[in-house]
Amino acid sequence: MQLLPFIYLAYMFIAIYMSLLFILLWLKNKDTFFNIPKLKQIYSLSMVVPCYNEEKEIGKTIQALLDSDYNGLEKIYVVDDCSKDNSYKVIKSIALRNNRVIALQTPKNTGCAAGSKNYGAKFVKTQLIGFTDADSFPEKDAISKIVGFFNDKQVAAVLGANLAKNPKTFFEKLQAIEYAIISWTRKLLNYVDAIYVTPGPLTVYRRDIFEKVGRFDEKNMTEDIELTWRLTYHGYKREMCPSACTYTVVPSSLKQWYNQRVRWNVGGLQTISKYKSFFFRKGMLGAFILPYFVISLFLGLLGLSIFFYLVARRFIDWFLFTKFSIAASTPILTMQNFNITPTVLNFFGIALFLLGAVFTIYGINIMKNYKIRNQNIFNILIYLLVYLTLYPFIMITSMYKFARGTYSWGTR
Repeated sequence: MQLLPFIYLAYMFIAIYMSLLFILLWLKNKDTFFNIPKLKQIYSLSMVVPCYNEEKEIGKTIQALLDSDYNGLEKIYVVDDCSKDNSYKVIKSIALRNNRVIALQTPKNTGCAAGSKNYGAKFVKTQLIGFTDADSFPEKDAISKIVGFFNDKQVAAVLGANLAKNPKTFFEKLQAIEYAIISWTRKLLNYVDAIYVTPGPLTVYRRDIFEKVGRFDEKNMTEDIELTWRLTYHGYKREMCPSACTYTVVPSSLKQWYNQRVRWNVGGLQTISKYKSFFFRKGMLGAFILPYFVISLFLGLLGLSIFFYLVARRFIDWFLFTKFSIAASTPILTMQNFNITPTVLNFFGIALFLLGAVFTIYGINIMKNYKIRNQNIFNILIYLLVYLTLYPFIMITSMYKFARGTYSWGTR
């Protein structure tokens, strides 16, 4: 009995099961998907913006925060991590013109975003503390849509939708599709208390809880994932507001994108390693988040392994067949070689692809924003057939770097 069909069926079952889970969560909760809790009080808020070599974007990010319509935003702490460009000069010039902006610089380069975030957090005294990346731009009403979720005292963190800023090139448009789908599925995971990351572009935390659990882990490459798991471990809620939009500058080159995704995957592996003892323990952290995260990281790798195995086996079969056909002076090809016999595995593969296509198209339409919706069917097909197939290769590199311990932010 061959093992491969069972592995293939298990792979298909998991992929289709997760897709159907998201669809059922959407159907059950679609009427409340964009609901925003009514704000019962004005919570005092400070924003912290970590910055490294962002002289071109940091001014725009600060202005986006200054334009916020949330009246409780008191201070914006912009932390330069000893940039090599003129970032700190830009920050100081803005701080001189606006007393709500505080220019800070770390004593020495921390080597990671978590370091500058934690440095800025030391100066914050407000009820809430929020973080925005230096290349991210929250909409005017993004923060005001988020803070109402803190009416629930158990809510420790609230994130918004992170979308691609002005995707112009073909590669940026592919990333815009990905960002939209990620934002959609994060809200769906919210319904089963399974938000596994509170991302850097825009997340607001209840400051006393943020301090209680120990701020960001500066050794982790994805400090936002690790902190989210720590909050979950301690039993705190995380919420997501999909209508609170922040637009992020996405990598413009394949190399930048690849390095970024390797860092994300290495950080994910670090987090799995740190919390691996909690599989099937500590509520949703072990019951769903850990298994889901592991499956998400390694499912593509399994699919790639199956693909290469089938290609290699077919190549070896054809090589041996050709070799012995020539030796025996028999025809290499006959009409029987062109027979295509459909199998249940083929149908499962087609079904999974079609389900993924429908899921992607529907998700893009759900995230109702013109910067997302202007996607044609060609872009979506390339996203499904090419873009997503690059992830297993990224995972291989990430596993190698994680095993050797040769990983860093690179640019710091």
